[in-house]
Amino acid sequence: MSLLDELKEKISGLNKKIVFPEGDDIRIIEAASRLADENLIHPVLLGDPAEIKQNAGEFNLSNVEIVDINNYPEKDFEEMLDALEERRNGKNTREQLAEWLKDANYFGTMLVYMDKADGMVSGAAHATGDTVRPALQIIKTQEGMRRISGSFLMQKGDTRYIFADCAINIELDAKGMVEVAKQSVITAKQFNIDPKVAFLSFSTKGSAKGDMVTKVQEAAAMAKDELDVPSDGELQFDAALVPEVANKKAPGSEVAGQANVFVFPELQSGNIGYKIAQRLGGFEAFGPLLQGLAKPVSDLSRGCVAEDVYNVAIINAIQSL
Repeated sequence: MSLLDELKEKISGLNKKIVFPEGDDIRIIEAASRLADENLIHPVLLGDPAEIKQNAGEFNLSNVEIVDINNYPEKDFEEMLDALEERRNGKNTREQLAEWLKDANYFGTMLVYMDKADGMVSGAAHATGDTVRPALQIIKTQEGMRRISGSFLMQKGDTRYIFADCAINIELDAKGMVEVAKQSVITAKQFNIDPKVAFLSFSTKGSAKGDMVTKVQEAAAMAKDELDVPSDGELQFDAALVPEVANKKAPGSEVAGQANVFVFPELQSGNIGYKIAQRLGGFEAFGPLLQGLAKPVSDLSRGCVAEDVYNVAIINAIQSL
């Protein structure tokens, strides 16, 4: 059974309500129609109903909910505004917050925050910041987390890995690396991966020196006390992945040679690494999967196609379980 088939089986019939702020985008419409027809999720499209239906053409929207944020019932809007004002705790005036709610990303985020939707998928026509900013301001991070991160689920045949952080944090200190590891362990379990975490470096077990190596060593040491799954570091990628190399470079390690969750020391190497695996290694890359938020919000690429929207929405529903 393929990964997508496994995930679809998990959410089929649960009626998870996922909101799409870019409801008039044909890619969103096509994916929402398919998701609804297959009884996978309950899609909620934000936008002008007449425009959405006109753009839909042949796509069936009979099982898709459409919400016009410019004609939202006054009582419901005031309830949403009250909740947002309380959440912002005096940081903005009520008038400013009413302006926020004219933005579909803020409106959609509030639906998730108020439990009127289970998750949100945006980014087909918006920059990452436009999707992430409302989530950080309103939904915020999970309890005990200081940041969010972006992972990729890498799959080839029956092989699955989690790569992180590949999308959000430009630099990470040792505590940040451990936080990303914790978030990535949760993600791994959601996709039936038994996590074994490798903290990556250009050094294995002291083979090189320097501040970059020390940071990873500190992260690996902290993780021993803070993670409830096997972890080790610092490890070069080949030592983390290949048993023959692990036996030479990190003998006795319970992770080296069998890692499946890879924590990169900073964004540059993480982003480069997943793209090398995707383009040269033939892996499918699902993501970025935003990790660490109290409720699921997913960021699409502006170059996405309907199939990408379909896949990300399924993953978003999984994250809401």
